[in-house]
Amino acid sequence: MRLSVRLILWLTIPVTSVALVFAVYQARSDVRAQRDGIQREALVLAESLSRTAGSLVVNGADRDLQELIDGFPNHEHLTGAAVYDVNGRPFASTRGLRWPVATAPAAVTQAVEEGAARDQFFRLAGAPMHVFALPLRTATGVIGAIAIFHDVGYISEHRFGIWRRALASAGTQAILIVAITLLIIRSSLGKPLGRMAQWLREQRAGGGAGSTPPRLRIFDPLIDEVAQLATSLNAARAAAEEEARLREAADSVWTPERLRVSVQSKLNGSRLFVVSNREPYEHTRRGNSIICSVPASGLVTALEPVLRACDGTWVAQGTGDADREASDDRGHLRVPPDQPQYTLRRVWVNEQEEEGFYFGFANEGLWPLCHIAHTRPNFRGDDWDDYVAVNRRFAQAVLDEMEGQQNPAVIVQDYHFALLPRMIKEKRPDARVGICWHIPWPNP
Repeated sequence: MRLSVRLILWLTIPVTSVALVFAVYQARSDVRAQRDGIQREALVLAESLSRTAGSLVVNGADRDLQELIDGFPNHEHLTGAAVYDVNGRPFASTRGLRWPVATAPAAVTQAVEEGAARDQFFRLAGAPMHVFALPLRTATGVIGAIAIFHDVGYISEHRFGIWRRALASAGTQAILIVAITLLIIRSSLGKPLGRMAQWLREQRAGGGAGSTPPRLRIFDPLIDEVAQLATSLNAARAAAEEEARLREAADSVWTPERLRVSVQSKLNGSRLFVVSNREPYEHTRRGNSIICSVPASGLVTALEPVLRACDGTWVAQGTGDADREASDDRGHLRVPPDQPQYTLRRVWVNEQEEEGFYFGFANEGLWPLCHIAHTRPNFRGDDWDDYVAVNRRFAQAVLDEMEGQQNPAVIVQDYHFALLPRMIKEKRPDARVGICWHIPWPNP
């Protein structure tokens, strides 16, 4: 219900706001057009009468001037006309305007003083009016002004009509939006969510193991996460059943749950840190996408279950061309991607250092020495410097990760880091450091 209300509000408020904005724009445009029309009409009428009215004023023909004004054409919304002298006193005016226009409007005074046409919107006897004043000229100068009066009350009525129609339209649109939104929610969300809920009930009851969730395109990201959750639930249920069976049979077969309990009991509250040159997950760029893959290595197969069991930290060299993008600022990343259970800390080694540390000292020196191979080991001073520098960098990374941990346990993997155990013990004597090589120990 809350979702429906939020969707309706998010749809109706913008639509109604846009409709009202357009109504304001239309009302202003129409009012402006109507006012411009009145001004043009008043200008035409004033110019058509100004020459005759000026002559009659000069000749003192007041009666003829009054007859001219009384014979003023009766246009729609036209109230009448008046002729004023230079002091703002009326010479003649339409009968219905005699008392209201006894005092000249400001536009008339300005027209006489400035010698130019002026107009004004104002109220006359409580009614909205428009006056257009055109000065009357002779050879000697301005002798007065002729004023054309229009009743502009209809403009306000027209504006109110626009607003009434806009509000009615906005209300109709709101009702339609509410109806359509509820229909869409019921047809597009209600039924798919119902199928998803049914599938989850089957998973929870244990009767839908192995089945796939209903594919609902709109919910694809959510479905992927729900599928992972269901997989974890089924795996946990299967592990519990397997553990019960093994206990019943007094069997000593290792299971992930037994490994977790065993590792945690051995660590006794300490954190486990693994250091290796090879990383368990590598991110590479493929076109516009970033692909996560597991490098071919028995090391990952052997050590990852232990890291998963205790939520440990694996410190390794970042070798993928998209590893930096997939990690945070400190090189951290939770793995596995689909179900994070431990932390990967990537350490960066540049190409020159890798050439001396890995391909040089480790592979051309230590590897043939330890295998007593027919190939003579090559030891170069520059390779040794790179080997020491990289070992120190990895040691510092491990020390940073162990900060605040009591009696941490560290497994240092392979001959690439022969110096690292001592570097760690010098800074953290309380650390328990284990060394594991995948090549023979060197001959004494």
